[in-house]
Amino acid sequence: MAIEGIDEVTFACADQAACRRFFLDWGLSLRGEDARRLEFESLNGCRLVVADPSQPDLAAGIEPDPTLREVVWGVTGPDEIERLRELLRERPGFVEGPHRVGATDPNGMRVGFQVSRKRPVELTGARCNTWDRRERVDSPAPIYERATPIEIGHVVFFVAELEATEGFYASLGFVTSDRYPGRGAFMRCAERGGHHDLFLLRAPDGRRGLNHLAFTVRDIHEVFGGGLHISRCGWETQLGPGRHPISSAYFWYFRNPAGALVEYYADEDELTGSWVPRDFEPGPSVFAEWAIDGGLDGRTRRQKGRDARSGFLTDKQD
Repeated sequence: MAIEGIDEVTFACADQAACRRFFLDWGLSLRGEDARRLEFESLNGCRLVVADPSQPDLAAGIEPDPTLREVVWGVTGPDEIERLRELLRERPGFVEGPHRVGATDPNGMRVGFQVSRKRPVELTGARCNTWDRRERVDSPAPIYERATPIEIGHVVFFVAELEATEGFYASLGFVTSDRYPGRGAFMRCAERGGHHDLFLLRAPDGRRGLNHLAFTVRDIHEVFGGGLHISRCGWETQLGPGRHPISSAYFWYFRNPAGALVEYYADEDELTGSWVPRDFEPGPSVFAEWAIDGGLDGRTRRQKGRDARSGFLTDKQD
């Protein structure tokens, strides 16, 4: 099995100007644009497309626009494309080409697979000094003025038929990491990898749609620096910063003009085939060990809506 993660996503949104501003502020590079289409890239070449909903080649949406219309997963090579071609051939919405195959998953989302265009990047994250390991010596931890996302790390969908959708991805080689029994499944695309590349969540009302798209950054400090920058740019926090108990990751969620939410995250668990999936009962303390409602103001560095007139301890007092 050689699925390597998300390679490309396509949103449909009529407000191209707002999306252009947002994803540049988010830290992606603009690689192409015309009146009806924007193409962005992360550091390792993950591509994010925002297309005008009038474009005829867009996949059908599973909810009203703006939203995500397609997810393309990267694979290691042509042999993997052939393996997936045989598995997907009888699925609804099957499409094929010399370098990409795809179909419609049981939730109605178009999924594709292509030989990955992601490129290796050499980056250094922050070293941490814990009680038993002193990894940072004579060197301060980094402070980031903004984030530069490395890749698109995972996607989360509301699904109407959880068992069928989880089974579809399992048949392609995805592995379930943890579960909300009957409510949700965290899945990674290979035995060895980060906690999840895909999270399927059955909403109580049975709706289908996008919950969020997540971007991997170097370390916890870049989560904070990126979030403060996006706040200074005037974009709205949905929740964060905070920390997930299930994956151990630090997060910060923002509202996305292209649909639903986007997330910066770092320091998720690394799993192998030895990992035994756990069952959790959904609840606020399971979703977040701690989190700041409404986020931090990028200028005062205080929780939004809180009185910041008292300043920090180093500020001159009147």
